[in-house]
Amino acid sequence: MRQRIIGSVITAALLTTNAFADETLMQRFDKMEKEMAALKAELNALKTEKAQSIAKAPMVEKSSTKVEITSADEPKDIAKTLEDIQDELSNLNKKTNGNNLKFGVDLRTSVDNLHYTMADGSKQKNDALLSNRLWLNMSYAATKKLSFVGQLAYNKTFGDRAKSPDGSLSAYDGFDWVSSESAHDDTLRVRSAYFFYTEDELAGLDIPWTFSLGRRPSTEGHLINFRDDVKASSPLAHTVNVEFDGASAKFGTEELTGLTGSYFKLCAGRGMSNAEPRFNAAPYATSSDLQTNNVDMVGIIVVPYDDKQYSSGFQYTYANNLIDMVDPTDPALGMTTVGGLHTATAFAMVNGIGDGWSEFLDDSMIFVSGAMSKTDPYAGGQGMLGSLESQTGYSYWIGTQFPSLISDEGRWGVEFNHGSQYWRPITYGEDTLIGSKIAARGDAYELYFTEPLVNDILTFQLRYTYINYNYSGSNGFFGTTTGTPMSMSDAVNAGYGSQIVDKAQDIRAYIRYKF
Repeated sequence: MRQRIIGSVITAALLTTNAFADETLMQRFDKMEKEMAALKAELNALKTEKAQSIAKAPMVEKSSTKVEITSADEPKDIAKTLEDIQDELSNLNKKTNGNNLKFGVDLRTSVDNLHYTMADGSKQKNDALLSNRLWLNMSYAATKKLSFVGQLAYNKTFGDRAKSPDGSLSAYDGFDWVSSESAHDDTLRVRSAYFFYTEDELAGLDIPWTFSLGRRPSTEGHLINFRDDVKASSPLAHTVNVEFDGASAKFGTEELTGLTGSYFKLCAGRGMSNAEPRFNAAPYATSSDLQTNNVDMVGIIVVPYDDKQYSSGFQYTYANNLIDMVDPTDPALGMTTVGGLHTATAFAMVNGIGDGWSEFLDDSMIFVSGAMSKTDPYAGGQGMLGSLESQTGYSYWIGTQFPSLISDEGRWGVEFNHGSQYWRPITYGEDTLIGSKIAARGDAYELYFTEPLVNDILTFQLRYTYINYNYSGSNGFFGTTTGTPMSMSDAVNAGYGSQIVDKAQDIRAYIRYKF
């Protein structure tokens, strides 16, 4: 029996070469568990029988009595078999669940209907832009405290683009901040890749903490994640939504403050490196071309309270050496450094309105977020946002999400954004083809419906986004050449009426497969 059971375990281990053949793997585990249960029952029965026989035996002197379970009764063999099976199961679990790289797939096929009204009243449109977005998710837990998380991605339009990168503006579709967010080409890029370390205490204090380093997940952050139907990444998306390389450290403060779910997080990253090319005379040395410098960002996120129903959060960031194009009419001239930028945002959210007022409100959510930006133009430069002086902008964002009127699992949502003349977040990676609605210097309205088709594996979404711009430059960079806010009438008078968007709308429908 022992040889037969061990043989089945070894066979299962050898055949289990695919860590994700879940159904087959579970069948094997079930079979082994049943065999182990039968062996345990047999072992218990033998022990009971031996105990009863000993109890019925006549009394003898202790020195002459040696109670022993003989090999004929086989419980030792059975116990050894159980031990071997448990060892094999442990090894098999490590190979298939504990120590192998895990993969997941998120594939979205979208069609967008895009319409633009320019400042001079002319129209531009694309009735049906088809695109595929693929995310390959991966993770590896080497220990309980140390793990790796990564994501490969491509985001492309159907077929080849008519205007390929050739030194024109289309070359910026692959800019590092948005390389996986732009509908560009089928190049598979690293969207995120970082290691993650966690501890339960900090210097003996009851402060759980984590540290991560690499290409951080800094798009699809808090609040925008509801519309995008994803788990929120680290940043508060009202001011930061770009791909970034850097580090973060999070410290839980719930035990210290007594406030449920409280924590703060320190973040730092680099968005551009001023390094020479590989085949330069001094490879990777600091560039002698001083048009641009390293673009770095530091920030702090504070969540004072989060009990999953009521939550609030704050975020402050400062980025230095921010850039603008030297000449928008000649992108080959590249970028130049213009200054720094402060941003701050705060939000409050209720996820479950009221206390048992109704099932509908219990499953509804509402949030409000406010944000500000303040420029820090460098002396002797072109200025920032059309001004040589520091300028402050503000924005507010209101949103709600509630249960579907069609299905039990669907979610519907409505959102509104407003931004002032000098509002400037860093949200170039927002998943909206007409440009970041959060960055709009004007008003943005959004309505969406997300419905499951096959459980949560296959979903459908219909989204409508409308932006009414009061000022231009919402999706430009940080300087004067592309970031200057101009009213629509000023744009027409300056001869830019056909180049400045007054109103934009995007009607998107997608089908998305996730596992």
